[in-house]
Amino acid sequence: EEAEEGSKQHRSADMYYKYEELRSRPYITPDSEIPENLLHLSHSFGYDSGRRGNLQLLDDRTLIFIAGNLLVLLDVSTKEQRYLRSCSGGGIGSITAHPSKEYFVVAEKGKQPDIIVYEYPSLRPFCILRGGTERAYSFVDFNPDGSLLASVGGAPDYMLTLWDWRKEKVLLSCKAVSQEVYRVSFSPYNPGMLTSSGSGHIKFWQTASTFTGLKLQGLIGHFGKTAATDIEGFVELPDGKVVSGSDWGNLLLWDGNGIKVEICRREGRSCHAGTVQPFALEDGQLMTMGSDGAVRGWDFESIDSADSNSDGSRFELEPMNEMVVGHNVCLSSLVRSSLPDSFVCFAQDSRGAIWKLDFSFTYTTPDPECLFTFHAGAIQGLDVSRKSHLMATTALDRSVKVFDFLAKRELTSSRFNQDGTALSWAPPLVNESGSLLVVGFEDGVVRLLELYDPQRLHVVTGRSPDGDAKLRLKQAFKPHYGHVTAIAYERNGEILATGSSDSTVFFFSVGEKYNPIGFVHVPGPVQALEWSPHSHSESRLLILCQSGHVVEVHSPDPEAQRPTETFQLPDLPSLYFRFRSIKSQIQVWVLEETIAQLQEMKKRKKKEREEKMKELDQEEKEKEEEEEDLPAIYIPNPPCPLYCGFYSQPGQFWLSMGGFDSGFLYHCKFSEKQDQDPDQRQDEPFDFLPVHNTDDDPIRSVTFSSNGQLLLCGMHSGFIRVYPLQPGDTGLTSMQAYWALSVHDNQYGHLRHIRCSYDDHFVLTAGEDGNIFSFSLLPPEELEKGLQRKRARVPSPRVGLENESLAQDIEDPAAYSIETAKQKLENDRLRREAGLKMAAKHKKLAELQKKFKQLLNDNQSLPEHVRLKPPVQTH
Repeated sequence: EEAEEGSKQHRSADMYYKYEELRSRPYITPDSEIPENLLHLSHSFGYDSGRRGNLQLLDDRTLIFIAGNLLVLLDVSTKEQRYLRSCSGGGIGSITAHPSKEYFVVAEKGKQPDIIVYEYPSLRPFCILRGGTERAYSFVDFNPDGSLLASVGGAPDYMLTLWDWRKEKVLLSCKAVSQEVYRVSFSPYNPGMLTSSGSGHIKFWQTASTFTGLKLQGLIGHFGKTAATDIEGFVELPDGKVVSGSDWGNLLLWDGNGIKVEICRREGRSCHAGTVQPFALEDGQLMTMGSDGAVRGWDFESIDSADSNSDGSRFELEPMNEMVVGHNVCLSSLVRSSLPDSFVCFAQDSRGAIWKLDFSFTYTTPDPECLFTFHAGAIQGLDVSRKSHLMATTALDRSVKVFDFLAKRELTSSRFNQDGTALSWAPPLVNESGSLLVVGFEDGVVRLLELYDPQRLHVVTGRSPDGDAKLRLKQAFKPHYGHVTAIAYERNGEILATGSSDSTVFFFSVGEKYNPIGFVHVPGPVQALEWSPHSHSESRLLILCQSGHVVEVHSPDPEAQRPTETFQLPDLPSLYFRFRSIKSQIQVWVLEETIAQLQEMKKRKKKEREEKMKELDQEEKEKEEEEEDLPAIYIPNPPCPLYCGFYSQPGQFWLSMGGFDSGFLYHCKFSEKQDQDPDQRQDEPFDFLPVHNTDDDPIRSVTFSSNGQLLLCGMHSGFIRVYPLQPGDTGLTSMQAYWALSVHDNQYGHLRHIRCSYDDHFVLTAGEDGNIFSFSLLPPEELEKGLQRKRARVPSPRVGLENESLAQDIEDPAAYSIETAKQKLENDRLRREAGLKMAAKHKKLAELQKKFKQLLNDNQSLPEHVRLKPPVQTH
């Protein structure tokens, strides 16, 4: 080992691989003259905190994690980032650091992906390991002395491979199991033993010498009477036993390949609430972490000698030490500090954070420190300011964040009681200062949030401000009972439209206070809203539904008289379109054209042969070739999802479809026949545009640069595509050559949001992998020269803002929607009117009864001969 280390120190530069030759590059249409450096990565604002094992430590200040097709090297002190691109362009599967911290490993994804071993801190590629899996690596780990590397692949092969990584050589390889493997590791006590675990299993491995050589032999763990569980983490014990976690929070002690005992707390309480992962054995303690945000230390001797009680297979034990990191914390992986005698760890929180923890468990132990916070999970909304280099985002973590992408930092974050699902930044026509955000939430609530610089508020109020930006609730209303999916301002800024998964679109008049105008029902959950541009003579709203329906409605008149009993707008003029697949027909047309060309070629060749035969005075019988049968027309059922679309001209629009129908942009228009039920319509596009290499990679989002000369597409595979267009090309005839770069995770980082900055200098992207990236359209040095500022300008607070009381929020998810509240008011009014009518009748009846009694009394007081007698009833 020392000799190897010595040779490494004297390794010449030409023995390293060249990163610039290995890294993946953009795809550019051949002969298109599009520059390779069209976009320059500026910053990564996200963290894929839900990815397993997405945190490693290289030295006392450098963390690394995967962000789509990038490896991010994050300086804990300065917060500066450096990046390495994936070499395959297919993403990164797993990372790990060498025990010496002199190397780190990037195991990739893609077709026959490689494992790249980088030297640290030089970042030079040191080794490349090839042929370990077909599609993706799911985990990699070194043995304790760093001489061997274990890797495990994902579907379809799930191959477990042991590498002599310095020699770039496979030592052993076999199929691990036939399901997802989360983790594999070497025993720190027995060099020939390994353990792997994952979906519903744990497996114990031993290297054994056979007559054919060294082999890996595995024993699958049997759960016996214990319920089967996914196993995220485990720790090997010195005597060969293994302690694993479980879904329900208890520890499982494995002896051989069976469960010896299940460990819980007193009175049957679970060790952790939710998933538990053992992660270390040190100082006589078994350390565990859980999805409950707690870290606990358990007496090792008690666990190692644990036996089940007489009542069953459980052993009760209380923790020796405990640290509760937080109540909204879900710890999923942890890395130890590289400093000797240090108790410091860095923890991955799948709720979108990185923590610094100290496990000394003394009276002077510092509290857990949250170093970085990010969105957790898929980004649901992204938009940019039209006045400054600011970006706002929301996600299914109940937060709204604002970033300065010029200064590369988060400015402010606000939390709410429900998940954010849509976001729009109000245009200058609506809010001249650029301070208004409109955010939709999972419970159907829409909130208007004002962004302001609190430092400038301090001058007015004399208060001590905190931070560079603040978000303040201006108004909250609830137009929907399903989650809000789309928000759009009308082109003149006079009307706001919101769409929802409850298949409704609500309109509001824009002003100091937003007032409801009314709503329309549409045939499916709303995917997107697109108002007609100024070039169209009339203001109309294009409503795109996930079901493949498209509806166009006229802009409602805010001043028109409405019925008092409902907000529904039944008379709003509407046009309907229901997409019918033509992809199968296109394929037939292409095949017919190919057959026609082949037949023409055959005729030509036959004629040439006949002429030759005449010359040679020979006869030859021709075999008639059978014509190829054309495939049957296929219409997908249920219909494919509609992802995005936009107007081309009045009454016409482009659609991007998913599933079977991907591969084209479809040009559609509304039929003149509008008398059919929208759900029964069958409308075919009148034209289509083949989109290169998108049969399995549909366009998920589109945006145009402000001059309309760049069409930017976010792809299902996490790629960015940029198409240069000719000015005014609504028919997209110039949408041919393109530039494409793999950015987000290729399997689940669907690029749903893409925007250009107000000055077209930056491109912002957000995906379902939780990653957010900024790119500049100019090289960094040119960008610095062209920009006057180093930081984005945050809007000043409105005059009088400090004296305003906070707007009333809607905190109850079960609160009535606007329409339900109106219906209830109307029902209450009708009930009240009915009650008043009934009361009036009761009063009249009481008066009549009183008069009748008086008449009876008066009648009784008369002499008998003049007294009226009641009529005698005859039967």
